[in-house]
Amino acid sequence: MIGTDFEIRVWQTLLKIPMGKATTYSDIAACLGKPKASRAVGTAVGRNPISFVVPCHRVLAKGGKLGGYHWGLTRKRAILGWETGLSGPVLECV
Repeated sequence: MIGTDFEIRVWQTLLKIPMGKATTYSDIAACLGKPKASRAVGTAVGRNPISFVVPCHRVLAKGGKLGGYHWGLTRKRAILGWETGLSGPVLECV
């Protein structure tokens, strides 16, 4: 994957979100040590070149709103619903 250092760090963080769980743009920004960069995180999530593999659909806007998704909110909602049956911890910062 080719991206800026920040984008790659965001994409690596996306890979840590367990199936069936979700997090927010601001939570990712905080985990990266950039608590005010939630909009930049959103941009990086949107530039994810392989979203089927890197789960950008697991990121929500603050307050649990779906936010955007390249393939539309209907598909994002369906994927999240399908994954909901799994359990595991929410995003853990490393």
